[in-house]
Amino acid sequence: MMRFPMRLTSILLLAGLGVLPGCGALQALQGEPDRDLFELRPPAALSCGPARIGELVVEPPKARGTLDSNRIMIRPSPLQTQYLPDAEWGDPVPAMVQRLLVRSFDATGSFQHVGRAPLGLAGDYALISEIEDFNAEAAPEGTLVRLAIEAQMVSEMEADVVARGRFTATVPAGSTRTADLIPAFDTAARQVVGQMREWGLAAAGVRPGSCR
Repeated sequence: MMRFPMRLTSILLLAGLGVLPGCGALQALQGEPDRDLFELRPPAALSCGPARIGELVVEPPKARGTLDSNRIMIRPSPLQTQYLPDAEWGDPVPAMVQRLLVRSFDATGSFQHVGRAPLGLAGDYALISEIEDFNAEAAPEGTLVRLAIEAQMVSEMEADVVARGRFTATVPAGSTRTADLIPAFDTAARQVVGQMREWGLAAAGVRPGSCR
């Protein structure tokens, strides 16, 4: 029986890996494809005068595994999930939504502090939410971007839910191309975050008439 030197054996093994179809080791060496990064904008700023409420904590939104990612989701059918191959969000979807909410509520001036965590043991109010939909889908009427978020406003001092709401937006997109989808996601996010801001201010006792 012929014995190959150890070095030659290693070279032959590596050569064999190179010709295996769909080889995971080879794909790992090649790495992920380059993707363009995108961020979404908060709605237009709303000022509600001097701060009258202490602190609002915006908790990280919950999301199922397919949405807890920075990939941009498309649903070819109700039971199928795919992602854009050439683009992704700059942050995972829950972190991006949390950032938009923090910026939107902070810009109103209604709270002395708006943040992702309390400055002390607890804030005055906490915004708790769960992302149900944050995706594009192929519908009979064309490509649509759908966003849906369930939320609760909690009084930390009283340990009580003071308001509940569900916020949705459906925006048509010209196609499933990235150039058409991103503006539709941006419009939908601005609508949903704007709805949540108005609802959250009212739940915390800020009258809409004081905002402009």
